[in-house]
Amino acid sequence: MTDLLEQAFKKASALPADAQDAIARALIEQIEADARWDAVLASPKGKATLSRLAAEARADVAAGRAINADPATFTE
Repeated sequence: MTDLLEQAFKKASALPADAQDAIARALIEQIEADARWDAVLASPKGKATLSRLAAEARADVAAGRAINADPATFTE
């Protein structure tokens, strides 16, 4: 276990039981969702879809239909 995760668990352990359970459910759901995405993206269909989406994104950039979405570069 990493130091950061251990620190998070220590802080969570000081919370009421219902809050601890809510955090635990959220963490478990996120881990399971990540695993599902990993499986989808590793599949041949997932890889093909990612490749197609990347090609579409490159075409949008080349055609000037895309903007830089990096919040660090936004100006007002």
